[in-house]
Amino acid sequence: MFEVLVYLYENYWRPDACPDHDQLTRKLSAVGFESDEIQEALNWLDGLAVTAQAYTGEQAPRSLRIYTDRESERLGEDSIGFISFLESAGVLPPPMREMVIDRATAAGESPLALEDLKVIVLMVFWSLGEEPDALILDELFVAPEERLIH
Repeated sequence: MFEVLVYLYENYWRPDACPDHDQLTRKLSAVGFESDEIQEALNWLDGLAVTAQAYTGEQAPRSLRIYTDRESERLGEDSIGFISFLESAGVLPPPMREMVIDRATAAGESPLALEDLKVIVLMVFWSLGEEPDALILDELFVAPEERLIH
């Protein structure tokens, strides 16, 4: 699934630039992605679209996030630490943090690999039509040798 998300991020600058699901499925199949991987990514993106529509952009002055046992198990220490780093750097405001946590727990892997969390953070920014600061963007990009991209 994450390879499909990276492909979409690299090839479509905004979510509204993506074709409809049927056409996108054909394009992704033609590139070489498996149908179950495509379907999983499209379902995940549908959930991202729902959370993006609910995003208000309102900033809470400061908020303390307490992770549930389920979230802690799903995310793992590395991912929670990275989310905290992005928050403390002022890059991930609380509403976006909640979108990241929602989509990370929807990914279904336990614990989530840090590289996969970085893709999720990129996709949250992408879904909102925003681009993170250049230094943070460098931190989010996974080294090419660590991820196979079609």
